[in-house]
Amino acid sequence: MIRVLVVDDEELVRSGLRMILEVASDIVVAAEARDGTEALAAVARHRPDVVLMDVRMPGMDGLSAAVEMSRMAEPPKVVMLTTFDLDEYVHTALRAGAVGFLLKDTPPRDLVAAVHTVAAGNAMLAPAVTKRLISSFAERGPTRSDHARKRLTELTAREYEVVCAVARGLSNAEIGRELTMSEATVKAHVSRSLAKLGLDNRVQAAILVHDADLL
Repeated sequence: MIRVLVVDDEELVRSGLRMILEVASDIVVAAEARDGTEALAAVARHRPDVVLMDVRMPGMDGLSAAVEMSRMAEPPKVVMLTTFDLDEYVHTALRAGAVGFLLKDTPPRDLVAAVHTVAAGNAMLAPAVTKRLISSFAERGPTRSDHARKRLTELTAREYEVVCAVARGLSNAEIGRELTMSEATVKAHVSRSLAKLGLDNRVQAAILVHDADLL
């Protein structure tokens, strides 16, 4: 079973998310929380696999909670619940280890699919909203761009191709078809690339490529 923690200050939103998620036979909402402080306590107590968390909440917001969760010994997969009117907080959440974003009006089927995706260790890069957020809010500038490009030189030519494909939002299967390699080989390249770059997940790799102004 995939254990999910739902975090939102509105009870109606939490109830709606619970109803949607628990339609799936392999998902259970282990707990709910109203703000970041409650969310941290719930993670420690219930050890969820995935946390669906609103960005803006009274008290400790979702961004601050995501940062704290990233510092845990075994952090959960964090997906931020958001709207298009987000500001500079978005890239900080990604750098803190959040593996993606979902709009609050995401269709039920897509919400369930998203939980399955992140629980399996993949980032929410495919939806257009995520790519838009990354490209809009990842910090850029001459110094940052130069630094990002220098870091990417640590990769082999093949690893570089794979990481750039990840930044374009392609899945392992899609990368395999494009670069003519097996899905297992793509996964291995992604894992080695993340280790070389000192990154935690595919979203952070995508930000690095965007920072380098390569897309």
